[in-house]
Amino acid sequence: MLGIASLFVALGGCALVDARATQRERGFEATHPPSGQFIEVDGRRVHVMIEGQGPDLILLHGASGNLRDFSFDLIDRLKGRYRVIAFDRPGLGFSDDIGAQNHSPISQAEFLRRAADQLDVRDPIVMGHSYGGAVAMAWGMRAPSDTAALVVVSGATEPWPGELQGWYRFVGTPIGNRVGPPLMTALAPMSLGDRIMAGIFAPDAVPPGYADHIGVGLAARRANYRNNARQITQLRPFLRVMSQRYADLDLPVEILHGAEDHVVPAQVHAVPLARDLPNANLTILPGIGHMPQHADPQSVVDAIDRAAIRAGLLASLPDTPQAARN
Repeated sequence: MLGIASLFVALGGCALVDARATQRERGFEATHPPSGQFIEVDGRRVHVMIEGQGPDLILLHGASGNLRDFSFDLIDRLKGRYRVIAFDRPGLGFSDDIGAQNHSPISQAEFLRRAADQLDVRDPIVMGHSYGGAVAMAWGMRAPSDTAALVVVSGATEPWPGELQGWYRFVGTPIGNRVGPPLMTALAPMSLGDRIMAGIFAPDAVPPGYADHIGVGLAARRANYRNNARQITQLRPFLRVMSQRYADLDLPVEILHGAEDHVVPAQVHAVPLARDLPNANLTILPGIGHMPQHADPQSVVDAIDRAAIRAGLLASLPDTPQAARN
């Protein structure tokens, strides 16, 4: 009864809660404004960061995140020999959602491909981390002749057993979707975000300065909460369909996964994905968790370079960071 009473109190005070949430969202966006540029696709804004020269390399971030995950360190390691194009996925970061199909990794891939077309992207390597791995797989499956290679890092790519619990299950209900995000945005301490982040990185440490760089508050906005929760809770049915067609995808695919990833376990995702694909190379990183791009960034760079060589975009690894576009 106490829980129900508390819920009604929250509902009764929703105007005050929404006002506080709006105030905090403005603060989050003021301290961490867009760091890239905007392009428009089908009347919707896409936030993108572009750095470097060379073969085109698309970077797709994971759940709750934004392109700042890559600009913390990884882009600087890659821009010497690739034109790196990092997107905020639809409905996250500073990219608009794409409407009724915003929860579909296939629709996200199609939408971002249209954004890439505006940037004159040709035969890209597409790298996706976590949820972004599902979008990368969809990208390659929908445009195999126009995609050079895929790199899947800690990718959520196979339909997992069991059901989601906790926050995602709650926000997936009508009441949870209405009440949960405003309350979290308005009232949750930033220390909660730090604890969640530590759990995502475990057993690896969160790099010094990362939390401030990525802007934990950007993930704590109401629309971000709702879009992220719907994307995660609706992902598995898409993976059931997609995984049935993985065997038809003959692109070079580099799969990189931490052995100690307890967010997206390698045995559930990376290992069966490598079996499903006819042209995959699987690398399991001992002792590494869900965030190899920070715990072992050179391994991610190496996987991208292997993909580029296998796709014929690089003849070999250069002694100096340079490469000519095909």
